[in-house]
Amino acid sequence: MSESHWVFPGFDPIAIQIGPLAVHWYGLMYLLGFIFAWLMANRRAAQPDSNWTRDQVSDVLFYGFLGVIVGGRLGYVFFYQFDAFLDDPVYLIKIWTGGMSFHGGLIGVITALWLYARKQGKTFFAVSDFIAPLIPFGLGAGRIGNFINGELWGRVTDVPWGIIFPAAGMLPRHPSQLYQFALEGVALLIILNLAWRARPPRGVVSGLFLLCYGLFRFMVEFVREPDAQLGLYLDLFSMGQLLSMPMMLAGALMIWAAYARPQLFGNGEKTA
Repeated sequence: MSESHWVFPGFDPIAIQIGPLAVHWYGLMYLLGFIFAWLMANRRAAQPDSNWTRDQVSDVLFYGFLGVIVGGRLGYVFFYQFDAFLDDPVYLIKIWTGGMSFHGGLIGVITALWLYARKQGKTFFAVSDFIAPLIPFGLGAGRIGNFINGELWGRVTDVPWGIIFPAAGMLPRHPSQLYQFALEGVALLIILNLAWRARPPRGVVSGLFLLCYGLFRFMVEFVREPDAQLGLYLDLFSMGQLLSMPMMLAGALMIWAAYARPQLFGNGEKTA
C-alpha cells in the first residue's frame, strides 16, 4: 500500500439524528436535489414567456418524485438483483435496505411525465424539456451521497488521486463517485441549462440529457468497479454501460429529429 494515497475515513452514514429519527446522507441528498428542482422550476415558471404555473410545477415534481422512487427500486431489483428477488419476492419492497437504479428511475420518470402530460393536455416533450435541466443537481448530490457512504467505488488504480476504501480492500481505487459527480452533476447541469437558454426546438434538451448522461456514464463505467453479482459482459461492458447504450442512441436520434422533423415534437415550438 502506498502511503501517498488517502484512506477513506468511513463517515457516519447518518447525517442527522433527532431522537429515534435518523436522516441518512443519501436521503438528505435526494431531498436537496428535490428542493433545487422545485426552486429552479418555480423561477422558470415565473418568467413572462413561461407556459407553467406554480401549481403545475408542484404537480409535475410530485409525479417525477414518485417515478424516481418506484422506477429506481424496480430497476435496481430487476437489473441488478433479480436472483435475490427470485429467492425472496418481498425483497422488491425492502427499499430501506438500499438499492436504487438510475436507469430504472429514468424509466419511472418518463412514465410519470407521460401520465402528467396526458392529464394536463401538454405534449410529452414540453414537459420533459422543462424537467430535464432540473435533474443533474440531484444526480450530482446523489453521487456525493455515494461517496460519503463509501460505496460504488472505482477499480484498483495507481493514479496519484486514488483513494483506499477499506471496505473494498487496501489497494487504492478510482473515486468514481466523484467522477460521476463532476460529469453527471456539474457538466450535465451546465450543458442542459445553456441549451435551455438558447431556446432550441422542442425535444433537443431532452435528447441532450439522454445523450450526455449516457455518454458520461458509459465513460466512467470503465473505471468503476462492476457489480460483483454481475461482473462484465463479454469481459468488457458493465450492466451500466449496456443500459447507457440505448440512451445515447435515443438521445442522438431525438436531437436529429427535433431539427429535421420538428412536427414530431409539438409543431416545432421552441423550448419554454
